Amino acid sequence: MRSAICTLFEGNYHFGVAALINSLSNQGFKGSVFVGFKGSLPDWSNAATDDLSLDWKGAKTLSLNPELKVHFLPVAISSHLANHKPEFMLQLFAGPCREIDRIAYFDPDIVVRCNWEFFETWMSHGVAIVHEIISNDMPASHPIRKEWEKVAKVCNRTVKHQITSYINSGFFGVSRDCIDFLELFVEVIKVAKANYNFEESGFHFVSDRSDVFYARDQDALNIAAMCCDCPISEMGPEAMDFLHGGFTMSHAVGSPKPWNKSFILSALKGMPPSMADKAFWANVTGPINIYPSSKIKTTLTSIKVAGMIGRFNKKS
Repeated sequence: MRSAICTLFEGNYHFGVAALINSLSNQGFKGSVFVGFKGSLPDWSNAATDDLSLDWKGAKTLSLNPELKVHFLPVAISSHLANHKPEFMLQLFAGPCREIDRIAYFDPDIVVRCNWEFFETWMSHGVAIVHEIISNDMPASHPIRKEWEKVAKVCNRTVKHQITSYINSGFFGVSRDCIDFLELFVEVIKVAKANYNFEESGFHFVSDRSDVFYARDQDALNIAAMCCDCPISEMGPEAMDFLHGGFTMSHAVGSPKPWNKSFILSALKGMPPSMADKAFWANVTGPINIYPSSKIKTTLTSIKVAGMIGRFNKKS
């Protein structure tokens, strides 16, 4: 089975993309990483060259080593990149990844913590998805889920999976034989745009959780997971280090991101370095060197100091 990785970014999220790629390399991934982007490419990609073989206008490829390539694909869309995830993956399956069996999507603020083979095994059991920590207890009878069933009905779908937890959209792994999940994901977004308060150009939450599409793409993903015909395979919030005890990924949700954070100042405000902060800075070297060694040394020292401050000054 051949697998590929994809992500989407703009702005300084390229720091997260680099750390993600480093973590994948460190955990044994071999193959291609497809990076959709808006705007300009970062300095660390300067060695990338035009790649006509991908049949994607403006595509460039960076060969990090004989077993790992990064393909940069310009994305010319008006919508926020978060709402483009399933469409991007379908375009990859139909085009540059036509010979690929599985694609795993990662947000550009995630790093991988375990051997890549585990992800291969995970995706072999169905669409790989992870529970959120917020609203994690979301039973099948939850009123929002009952409203989501109405959305599914517009898509001529019914509930196939009695999911009892809210799903995070930062990662999902899809095999080609589970492509129905992506097609339904795209269809739900289209229905939401036509019939609900779904602003495709936005990312931040709208109104409050009583809104059917409060979290836009994430709610659409939850409906797709409930109603797709293919199997799914779920892990709890510890799979993204939202809780202690995980081993698969660290997801730096919220703001500021690890590459923007002043760790000592945050610790003085009662917010010590998180697991995701530490995981990011553990993956800033090789095969992509994001920062000079002096910057890395200084930041790692500040993380240690911030950790000590956090022992005595932590928000309750």
